[in-house]
Amino acid sequence: MKKLGLMVGLMICLFTAQAQNRLLDSPSRKLQLAEFAIANLYVDKVDEDKLVENAIVGMLEQLDPHSTYSDPEEVRKLNEPLQGNFDGIGIQFNMVTDTLFVIQPVSGGPSEKVGILAGDRIIEVNDTVIAGVKMNTEEVMRRLRGKKGTKVDVKVMRRGVKELLPFTIKRDKIPVYSLDAAYMVNGSIGYIRVSRFAATTGQEFTDALHRLQKQGMKDLILDLQGNGGGYLNAAIELCDQILGKQELIVYTEGRRNPRSEFSAKGDGDFCEGRLIVLVDEYSASASEIVTGAIQDWDRGIVVGRRTFGKGLVQRPIDLPDGSMIRLTVARYYTPSGRCIQKPYESIEQYNKDLIDRYNRGEMISADSIHFPDSLKTQTLKLKRTVYGGGGIMPDYFVPIDTTMYTDYYLALRDKGAIVQMNLKLVDAHRSEWMKKYKNFGKFNRDFEVTDGMLQDLIGLGKELGAVYDETQYKTALPLIKTQMKALIARDLWDMSEYFQVINTLNNSMKKAVELLSEPGMNFPRQN
Repeated sequence: MKKLGLMVGLMICLFTAQAQNRLLDSPSRKLQLAEFAIANLYVDKVDEDKLVENAIVGMLEQLDPHSTYSDPEEVRKLNEPLQGNFDGIGIQFNMVTDTLFVIQPVSGGPSEKVGILAGDRIIEVNDTVIAGVKMNTEEVMRRLRGKKGTKVDVKVMRRGVKELLPFTIKRDKIPVYSLDAAYMVNGSIGYIRVSRFAATTGQEFTDALHRLQKQGMKDLILDLQGNGGGYLNAAIELCDQILGKQELIVYTEGRRNPRSEFSAKGDGDFCEGRLIVLVDEYSASASEIVTGAIQDWDRGIVVGRRTFGKGLVQRPIDLPDGSMIRLTVARYYTPSGRCIQKPYESIEQYNKDLIDRYNRGEMISADSIHFPDSLKTQTLKLKRTVYGGGGIMPDYFVPIDTTMYTDYYLALRDKGAIVQMNLKLVDAHRSEWMKKYKNFGKFNRDFEVTDGMLQDLIGLGKELGAVYDETQYKTALPLIKTQMKALIARDLWDMSEYFQVINTLNNSMKKAVELLSEPGMNFPRQN
């Protein structure tokens, strides 16, 4: 018995020694020893934190374009829009000529509760002047934001009031919405624009559906143009409202991650009714999950341009100092088995992909887009041909239209002339316009950007360095007038009203309305 015990003991010691040897010989131990040697033996003092950060970044750069490292401050900024709220004073604002101009206080938020009004200018924060001192937006936000329950003193300049008005604002949780707009296009067609997939997206989308259905919505245009993605769960929650019972939404699979499937519950509020999804080259990740599921199940029609092509799943790994690694752990696949991830053998080429698409004419003509037959698959109901391996190709291609984006228009836009002109107009005429246009419907029908407003814009543009070009001005005029009207609508009402105006120039939106309005138009599947 003693011999057996001795043998077992020797075996345990041998196993432990072998494990220790493997640990000592491991790449991680090698990295640790290198960092220790540099920190303790190098001729000059080094920043160990920076050394480690650079080593992590260097390792991640060898993997794929979406495995990244973020320091603690970057983590906070990344999480805010996805978590659905942040702590602050609750205002929408613009920085104009070094002055913070309040566009709108958030409804029910801390600023509205103490009496801050649209059009106010915040001049001082906690006895520090922030106006006219060339303080950047980031610094201004840092002074206004703070933990819930803390207070901040501000002094405000208000039109028609000689003295600065003092306010003490108690900071609170401020909601960040992921739906930009929800409105009725006509008596039966609803429109919902989702800007990101965040923690609150599922509930926001459901609430918007209910509002529009009460207004008579039968068909829906879901706008995912420019939506770069977000939480997988949010995409699944949205699909729950649209797809049938047990219809697969997406599955994920990786080397160390077994296949995981996510299917619709089938008890959603829009499982009937025609559906169109708008996408473009900036629609990515979670947007592509939603679009791919709708296309694969022949649930609706996809309109626009080929999506970005991101089919990799990242897992956030929190590090002790508050920093984070987002590590790619799996690929996601649409219900028909498509992985829409575009190639990334060359990270440099990957980052230039959208420019390359534009240069080879893909944004103008669908004929320039070629998928290899090996990436071909079929939809699950009607067996239509679809492709993987490089984004989702829409059922109806809509070319990009840049004809009105003349150099003169871009100069007005980029030098801030259009935004500054808008704020001046709203500041001067807010009360007058709110009395004249009792609601947005009347404003949308009757309001016109006048020649006088346009001449003032041209003059402001000259002051800011935009050299006037009459031919380019006339070419861009419909865009300029529509954008000015949309910005005024936003500042008098909200983002839904902005999109109701600006969407009159959106060709993908026009195509969607045309398809839904066409008598006898057959959609892939009508429940």
